[in-house]
Amino acid sequence: MISGTCSDRFAAVRTAFEDNFARHGEVGAGVCVTLDGATVVDLWGGVQAGDDAEPWQADTLVTVFSCTKGATALAAHVLVDRGEIDLDRLVSYYWPEFAANGKDRATVRMLLNHTVGVPTWREKIPKGEVYDWDAMAARCAAEAPFWEPGTRQGYHMLSFGWLIGEVVRRVSGSSLGTFLRQALAEPSGADFHLGAAESVQPRISRVIPFVPDPASPSAMTLQVRADRSSIPALALLNQGGMNPNSRDCHAAEIGGGGGVSSARGLAHLYRGFATGEAVGADTLAAMGRVSAATECDATLGVSTRFGLGFMASIDNRRRPDGWDRDSALLSDTAFGHVGAGGSIGLCDPAERLSVGYAMNRMGEGILLNERGQGLVDAVYRSLGYRSNESGAWRR
Repeated sequence: MISGTCSDRFAAVRTAFEDNFARHGEVGAGVCVTLDGATVVDLWGGVQAGDDAEPWQADTLVTVFSCTKGATALAAHVLVDRGEIDLDRLVSYYWPEFAANGKDRATVRMLLNHTVGVPTWREKIPKGEVYDWDAMAARCAAEAPFWEPGTRQGYHMLSFGWLIGEVVRRVSGSSLGTFLRQALAEPSGADFHLGAAESVQPRISRVIPFVPDPASPSAMTLQVRADRSSIPALALLNQGGMNPNSRDCHAAEIGGGGGVSSARGLAHLYRGFATGEAVGADTLAAMGRVSAATECDATLGVSTRFGLGFMASIDNRRRPDGWDRDSALLSDTAFGHVGAGGSIGLCDPAERLSVGYAMNRMGEGILLNERGQGLVDAVYRSLGYRSNESGAWRR
């Protein structure tokens, strides 16, 4: 069932990957790890959707949801490194329309660290408009912030892609997907697509949604049920009918959650940042440093820690009963982004490491579940790390 290669040093990753199928209900998935720029784990297995589906191949693609945010942030930092974007300039310097309705003092840094105050939209998005870049960017520009920019932190679930992507588009002169392809994916050989061409459509697996147990709803679900006008409810339910299994979604440039990738694609996208070749040392040092943290994210309702567009290690395992305990345990020097259902792409420049995990059966929770976390844990154990009890993996 499992195909590919794995160096002896990372045998624990292969074991964890096999366990995902044997014990944790994995259907189709891949995992890839690079170290010092070389691929040390490249495994795949299972099927694309259901018992009679085609086998999962090395180059099978799947929607990786918010792992796309990591790719979008990488694109922005390439422009930061070139001196074309200044993180502390007003967003309106690059995108004048964004100054509307109380956002005139918002900076690019606030866009990246989820403090700008546009985590969703109050007005219902018509079905299908989510695939229209210009319409969605205009919505972001016109929306009044849910809080004064910079004063609160709340995960920008889908809006993140247009908020960052429109700045990338205005500065580079190319669409976000085109810039990502030309500046990052093609040079690194990453099989990652934002605005996927028709030619790659046959390689895209369907996503199998997670069906929660109605008898034991999460704390976030309870909040959504209690107040349909709340930020969590709007973020989850007001997405313009986005369907991750549709050609419209695959073809659109939804930088907050619509990218399609293989595990290799995610690992290779981060590989140049892991080795320090993609950007300069100062840019790289700033990317993963925690820029905003909170005990109660305005959207997710859990404690979160963000660098400039990336998640840092997040530990909610010891929260009180009745609270969501979703976590994503990395090392203190790693940064990346999880995707809905449990996929992840990350790099750890201190270890010259990158990791990608992509799958088609979504798991429970809003960060990593046992499948993705088990793979990350196995990677760090293989490197000699001993414990994550502190909230991050340490030697």
